Amino acid sequence: MTVISGKLTKKLVSTLGAGRHGDGNGLYLVVDPSGARRWIVRVTVKGQRNRKGGPLRTDFGLGAADLVTLHQARDRALEYRRMARQGLNPRHNGMREVPSFEALAQQVHRNRMPTWKNTKHGQQWINTLRDYAFPKIGALPVDAIGQPEVLWCLDPIWTAKHETAKRLAQRIKAVLDVAKSKGFREGENPVSAIKDAGVLPKVTAKPRHHQAMDWRDVPAFYAELRRQKGMASNALMFTCLTGSRTSEVLGMRWAEVDERAQIWTCPQERMKAGEAHRVPLTPQMLEVIEPLRALGSEVVFVGQKRHRPLSNMAMLMLLRRMGVEGVTVHGFRSTFRDWAAEVAKAPREIAEMSLAHRVGSDVERAYARSDLLERRRALMAEWSEYVESHADTEKSA
Repeated sequence: MTVISGKLTKKLVSTLGAGRHGDGNGLYLVVDPSGARRWIVRVTVKGQRNRKGGPLRTDFGLGAADLVTLHQARDRALEYRRMARQGLNPRHNGMREVPSFEALAQQVHRNRMPTWKNTKHGQQWINTLRDYAFPKIGALPVDAIGQPEVLWCLDPIWTAKHETAKRLAQRIKAVLDVAKSKGFREGENPVSAIKDAGVLPKVTAKPRHHQAMDWRDVPAFYAELRRQKGMASNALMFTCLTGSRTSEVLGMRWAEVDERAQIWTCPQERMKAGEAHRVPLTPQMLEVIEPLRALGSEVVFVGQKRHRPLSNMAMLMLLRRMGVEGVTVHGFRSTFRDWAAEVAKAPREIAEMSLAHRVGSDVERAYARSDLLERRRALMAEWSEYVESHADTEKSA
């Protein structure tokens, strides 16, 4: 093996400050201001010219200095120069620079941005890697990442932040899958290998249930709610009647309401499933929202600032002021679902679609063209009448 007599030593590799430090024969140690260290080699390809007609000189990365020793860097640099002397451009002849994990992850993130339904989700995708993977394996070439490196990222949060750890594993796997598809690595994805081997302990996630009011208590509660003053009471009444999510209700705009057809169409941007959802409006629902038109706002449930929605905590705070403990706003969806099953005896697909839940497999949904609006309208009318039954009794008294 040819030995290159260079200027660098093992000690210098670990102690030199920021800058580009030559070892001779085109090999350089590059030290970033952050302290990250990597090797590059500059070669001149025989017989090839750049755009200006001069010799074609190209830089190639050889890996991080904490993974590739000085001796290994010299050997790799020699191989690149041999190819260049033969007139072979390493970039086009199998000697491609292997990107770091962070560089490829950023590229994958940019490529996938158009596929996410909102910017926030896309930002969460890269933020998880930024917080838990980049500090540890971000500078490593993607072909140097195996099970130990993946475990280094997952172990500290596997039990303490299990859901985050699972998302992190999925995102690391996605980046390494792309690396393999581009020819930067070979073999099994280490994330899959870790999962198959059962290396990490099994964590049983505790089911999260939104505390809900018993459906039998709703009419009396609703009658008390009608006596409350303020926009939060209007929003909460509408939420109870429609079974909609808080974000769907508070973002509601008059442009989404077809008063003639008595339909509110919540756009896909605010729907959890990413699909627009039509809500049949009953007389009781219209009674809640129609007086609010006079406020002249674009949004239905306007907050303290004109044209701005009510705060997402307003309804919960109202529940607390009313002395209603152990119940969440989201829980009224469960309340409706229990009532639909126990009292209305509604078919499952009607009740689930009323809550904008997806029903059936992808194939079944592909053939189910109808959203069963009129059947859902009948169910929501029955629910509205039940919710207001106590108030109707008080009116007649």
